[in-house]
Amino acid sequence: MESGQWLVEKRSSFKSDPTAKESENMSETGCLSIIVLGASGDLAKKKTFPALFHLYCQGFLPPDEVHILGYARTKISDDELRNRIRGYLTSDRGSSLDRSEDLSKFLKLIKYVSGGYDDEEGFQRLDKKISEHEFSKNSMEGSSRRLFYLALPPSVYPSVCKMIRQCCMNKSDLGGWTRIVVEKPFGKDLDSAEQLSSQIGELFDESQIYRIDHYLGKELVQNLLVLRFANRLFLPLWNRDNIDNVQIVFREDFGTDGRGGYFDEYGIIRDIIQNHLLQVFCLVAMEKPISLKPEHIRDEKVKVLQSVLPIKDEEVVLGQYEGYREDPTVPDHSNTPTFATMVLRIHNERWEGVPFILKAGKALNSRKAEIRVQFKDVPGDIFKCKKQGRNEFVIRLQPSEAMYMKLTVKQPGLEMSTVQSELDLSYKQRYQGVTIPEAYERLILDTIRGDQQHFVRRDELKAAWEIFTPILHRIDNGEMEPSMYKPGSRGPEEADELLAKAGYVQTHGYIWIPPTL
Repeated sequence: MESGQWLVEKRSSFKSDPTAKESENMSETGCLSIIVLGASGDLAKKKTFPALFHLYCQGFLPPDEVHILGYARTKISDDELRNRIRGYLTSDRGSSLDRSEDLSKFLKLIKYVSGGYDDEEGFQRLDKKISEHEFSKNSMEGSSRRLFYLALPPSVYPSVCKMIRQCCMNKSDLGGWTRIVVEKPFGKDLDSAEQLSSQIGELFDESQIYRIDHYLGKELVQNLLVLRFANRLFLPLWNRDNIDNVQIVFREDFGTDGRGGYFDEYGIIRDIIQNHLLQVFCLVAMEKPISLKPEHIRDEKVKVLQSVLPIKDEEVVLGQYEGYREDPTVPDHSNTPTFATMVLRIHNERWEGVPFILKAGKALNSRKAEIRVQFKDVPGDIFKCKKQGRNEFVIRLQPSEAMYMKLTVKQPGLEMSTVQSELDLSYKQRYQGVTIPEAYERLILDTIRGDQQHFVRRDELKAAWEIFTPILHRIDNGEMEPSMYKPGSRGPEEADELLAKAGYVQTHGYIWIPPTL
């Protein structure tokens, strides 16, 4: 190269989705088949089919191109499946609209095939049913769309995916696609998750796999990136210089509620913290992505997970509510925690020294999920109001979706005294007449549209398990035991002590009350 000349290379483009259309402008014309595997189970009845019904009512599943198939081992007819799910579809979130006509038309779209999850003949029958529908809609072979929703336990994922790959794929690619949705738990630790990922990854490209975590479909969770990166107010505040600590909390006021056998196999960390709360943690802590493309967002989530330091034993409190072992499906000497509080610390420039407190528990004194960002004390406290509490930005995920900022203000009156109040955005009050969609509706629609932003990528899953596997193994080996706590309490007293050690300052005398219409 001659002196004074520069060699300019074009930056290589990002790897394209092999299932994506050649052009963003190319419309998908093939019919859509949605196959719910495990159709007779609780998840399908309570979540999957109701989500599909609500999408249908809103016009996102046109009856002239959509076909819904249930598949399970249970030997029932089409009408028997329809009757089983009918009652779960009609409880329409308090709506006064008469959905009886929509319900009748929707149920006619549903058909059923019986077969085992490793039964080749059963999946051949399923493929025949799908193909008959595609043929009836005059879809060109390969242009149709096939969405397989695995409402199944992870133990059968490998065999089911093998059967789908062997018997039920599109025969060519003319703008159509085949996608699979898999539910959590994605393994029980790092090794089992990687094994499961490898088994599925041998059969499908990463772009065809949608690992669903329904928390990513919640309205206030989806609002996090907008809040953080579209508002000048938060940009200079969102760092170690201003934020003292962050809490991400999940509380339930009931116990295992008939799921004792399942829950005891996993525990609160695997069931809630490693997936739901960690996904929220990523969105709170990640750096600004270079664009809103799904891969750019997921890249930043992986980076923040890889920056998490190993969890210290002294920054973990485990609990088990009294009476948990009385469940006949739970072992008499179960060591499974029903409550956990732990501190995550991020080793990077933005968050060095800021504790992220993840807390989840069952049989507590309230039911809620929220993010609580607590700011540092005001320097030079001339109003002597420090004891009243700090500024906090609270994002209430459920119930009563809201965002509010706890501020210190002057108490109305002639005296100069201060009190804590709030700036409040409560969704039911602000957005009257707007129905907030269920998380599953949003995520199933994203799957149909091919948008993986709100789904967990394989390297993200691996990084998440790397954080929690060491402590989970110590619990499983009996090296860490939960403290007992009374149902209806705040959980073990040690949890509040850990919060205080981490720097959280409890506000006394202030209670946020959701506004009424």
